Parts: sequence; structure tokens; C-alpha cells
Amino acid sequence: MQEINLHAIGIITLMDDKVNVILHPPYRNGLKGIEGHSHVNLLWWCDGCDDKSSRQTIITSTPYTEDEMGVFATRSPQRPNPIAITTTEVLHVDLNAGLLIVSWIDAENGSPVIDIKPYIPSLDRVENPITPEYLSNWPSSLEKSADFDWSSVFNY
Repeated sequence: MQEINLHAIGIITLMDDKVNVILHPPYRNGLKGIEGHSHVNLLWWCDGCDDKSSRQTIITSTPYTEDEMGVFATRSPQRPNPIAITTTEVLHVDLNAGLLIVSWIDAENGSPVIDIKPYIPSLDRVENPITPEYLSNWPSSLEKSADFDWSSVFNY
């Protein structure tokens, strides 16, 4: 198999109810123009699952159904390449500091950032996606997710 090398471009810090994406100095100018976008797709590394066992996971259980699934049918961090993606709202950009403050992320404090892409509706939004039955009562948008009772769909 081909080996691919990734380098973290920054780090996620969670402090005082703020989600900060702090870019390493060589990448700070890459934020230029991002302030024109209301949302971004943050790609980050699930470093807490970057171990041999997690990377060998192909079939997994899920917290929202009793069925096992292939890892590529889930958002599980335990997968061959622990890459995660979160769509989130841009609250503030400081180009000089290499700082992007966003509304929310499902990453752990200290998670490495591997890329940032602007959310572009004509490329990132699907008007009528088809999803499995167990997702039928989930919110239809990021905005509706904020008030959703997530405990009603997870089997913890």
C-alpha cells in the first residue's frame, strides 16, 4: 500500500467555552479570505484513536443502532486512518495570530488540525440525501442539531 505523510497545520484548543483553531506559523496566511465564509469544514486527526488496534477496526458497533457496521458507514474515530471532519460556524478570524474561532467541534482539546476548507453549499450540501432508517428522525441541518435531544437516539 502507498504510504501517505500528513503534517498537522495547527491544533484545536478548548478554553472558556471557546473552540480555537490555532495554526502553526507557516500556515497562518492560509486563512486569508476565510472570513468571507460563514462556515468551514475542519479536518482533524483523532489522535486518541491513533493506535494499532483502532486502526485495524473494519467492523464496529455504533451508539445509535444495535447492528454492527462497516467503519466506513459510521463516523467512528476508530478506523484505518483516524481522520475526522466537522462542519462548523466561523465566529472570528485573526490572520496575524493564525487564529480561527469556531462555534463547535467534536474534537478533544489538543487534537491536531490537518486541513481547513470553506463550506460551499453548491459543493458540500445535498438537498435530498438518502440515509438509513435509523437516521430518519435526526435533524436535517446543523442549525436544527443544536436543539435536538441527542440522548433519544444514542444507546449508551
